[in-house]
Amino acid sequence: METVRWGILGAAKFAREHMGPAIHAARGAELAAVATRDVAKAGPFAAFCPGIAVHDSYDALLDDPRIDAVYIPMPNHMHVEWTVKALAAGKHVLCEKPITMQAQEFDQLIAARDASGKLAAEAYMIVHHPQWQQARQMVADGAIGRVRHVTGAFSFDNRADVGNIRNRAETGGGGLRDIGVYVFGSARYVLGTEASDISARVMLEDGYDTFADVQARFGDVTYSAYVSIRMHPYQEMCFHGEEGVIRLTAPFNAQVFGEARIEWHRGGLAVETIRFPAARHYELQVEAFCRSVREGVDYPCSLEFSRGTQEMIDRVLEVGR
Repeated sequence: METVRWGILGAAKFAREHMGPAIHAARGAELAAVATRDVAKAGPFAAFCPGIAVHDSYDALLDDPRIDAVYIPMPNHMHVEWTVKALAAGKHVLCEKPITMQAQEFDQLIAARDASGKLAAEAYMIVHHPQWQQARQMVADGAIGRVRHVTGAFSFDNRADVGNIRNRAETGGGGLRDIGVYVFGSARYVLGTEASDISARVMLEDGYDTFADVQARFGDVTYSAYVSIRMHPYQEMCFHGEEGVIRLTAPFNAQVFGEARIEWHRGGLAVETIRFPAARHYELQVEAFCRSVREGVDYPCSLEFSRGTQEMIDRVLEVGR
């Protein structure tokens, strides 16, 4: 297989604006089909991908023998069901985060993955971005000495968008599942350890979380972070060591929130800035997925890794309420 042929289950806004174009642009990938009952919603896909096939149901796309892999951008509560169905249909699966609503659901996904022999993964794009790969390597190489504390923040305000699935408890809404995955998973990725001693304060609105303030430990590293979907947009991650600080200025929405940069503070007031102006993490994610499908190499974000982040989310929701 030289090219992985992709189909998208649903015409979600994020798929139209980000992942669809990324699949179309990625090396080794071909965007071949989209499934939507509303043909008009397929128009934006055809605009950047002429000739794309349009199926009138998700099942019809899964039955298409030309499709090797599917991308799932559905509401959170539908992810497990359709990931399992796609694997059973013999498709590789890249599913939006969070791929499950609770960590225990990973048992079903891992069993379905292993039974199918296909690749299944959560669409956790940041681990494919060179800023995060370099930050992890710098910490491992001792660039800031022994890490003592990590801070994280991610916020935006969508209270006016009352119909948004993030503002509905029944569709798995809330800030922790939507953006908590980033402040939690990125710390796990860089430090290579799991969180313990978790405490939190969570604010709820109509059954879903709108703000969470979290403290934890990663081994002997202390951790503090907050996420909110009711605050002015902001994001950063800092790794504070005995000999320096690594600060990521646009860690989660590179090129949207701002230019991806690592600020390396060391030697008193000295600051070295490492810039990543051209990296496109969605395309890099698709290309990494395609390499794993074609060559059998390990995928950088396994279901087992994603389970660890969901376990942290579950714990925060448990203790924070």
